[in-house]
Amino acid sequence: MPTAQSLQVNQAWHALPDAAARATLLQVLRNDLQLNGPKYGCGLGECGACTVWVDGVAARACVIPAHGVAGRSITTLEGLPALHAEGGELHPVQQAFVDAQAAQCGYCLNGMVMMAAALLARNPNPSEADVRRELSGNLCRCGTHLEIIQAVLLAAERMGQPT
Repeated sequence: MPTAQSLQVNQAWHALPDAAARATLLQVLRNDLQLNGPKYGCGLGECGACTVWVDGVAARACVIPAHGVAGRSITTLEGLPALHAEGGELHPVQQAFVDAQAAQCGYCLNGMVMMAAALLARNPNPSEADVRRELSGNLCRCGTHLEIIQAVLLAAERMGQPT
């Protein structure tokens, strides 16, 4: 049940802990709710590792005060498949990342997948330039940039096909 002291995370309501008065959304997600999809990267909202959706819009959880999003809907990487899949299947973006071998260390993947899924929700047929622009604020140190771009374009292609 929504209150001024709760969050809807991955379609379930959670009371904000008392310590959340000083905590970021990322700290609450990881430390209190044990959701480890969003990662702590820079702590400044610049690398993208902590990306979540707030009311369907991609946002950097490391710079958002937890109380600032009380009563709102938060989606993490863990909640993404539930929005689009049945029977425990991966979200099409996640499956495309697997198929395109778009991961090495995996640290950036949370942000890349969440940003890509947000892009495809807004623009189901992006150009390569659209994908590059959308992901330009996400840092990947492993060098899988080309595979990541191909994964997003593959997901767009698959999501555009009738089932």
